[in-house]
Amino acid sequence: MPSVRDVRAKAGNEPITMLTAYDAPTAEIVDEAGIDVILVGDSVGNVALGYETTVPVDVDDIARHTATVTRATEEALVIADMPFLSYGTDEQTSLENAGRMLKEAGAEAVKLESGPHTVSLTEKMVQLGIPVMAHLGLTPQHVNQYGGYPRQGTDQAAAERILELALAHEDAGAFSLVLEHVPANLARDVTAALDIPTIGIGAGPHCDGQVLVFHDAVGLSEWTPSFSKQFGDVRGEMQKAVDDYVAAVETGEFPAEEHSHEESDLDSLY
Repeated sequence: MPSVRDVRAKAGNEPITMLTAYDAPTAEIVDEAGIDVILVGDSVGNVALGYETTVPVDVDDIARHTATVTRATEEALVIADMPFLSYGTDEQTSLENAGRMLKEAGAEAVKLESGPHTVSLTEKMVQLGIPVMAHLGLTPQHVNQYGGYPRQGTDQAAAERILELALAHEDAGAFSLVLEHVPANLARDVTAALDIPTIGIGAGPHCDGQVLVFHDAVGLSEWTPSFSKQFGDVRGEMQKAVDDYVAAVETGEFPAEEHSHEESDLDSLY
């Protein structure tokens, strides 16, 4: 099983592969494919729990899904995504919530949607033995502030702030950095400036690795962002299977003789 040091060592040397997972069957599939990192994302709110945003997801949700994933994972590094208001309000609560992901749920690290408020927190977590993946650019937990999910770092001042925060989180001890929905040339410059690896989502080809939401990657989502790619049509296959099942039951084709068993020693009851 890779450690955070192994992931960090890949910077500039070997592409890092990362996908989300929220349940045991998905974790098994992703793990068996040889993915380096599994993120138990707060995107579970959008893709599995029926929420419109990630904001309603709480610590219990992430702890439960993280534990499910770690039970099914043998090789990949599992990272728990800290949900909205589970960190940053006060240091003690932040540390306890993050520590719970390692102690109770079995994660090897946590991810923080980052900003100026998470620099000192990252340093404290790392000092206590909680590895931190930082996350800059589009941070979906700020959806109510953004009014949507706009691209970030699109002007010089905003780009410079992202670079400054990236360097600050590296100095604070973060072992890697997610860059989401930023211009590819900004991601290239941030990647070049850091010793830790960058992992992009909607950030172009110049990052040290890439991450996608599992449901988007396999074609299970009804809608996917423009920067994502569907590598399959799982939704279509599932719909076909359900349609075929309904038709088979309605026509009496299922269950067939091979799906049933009769006990010869039973007397007729009626």
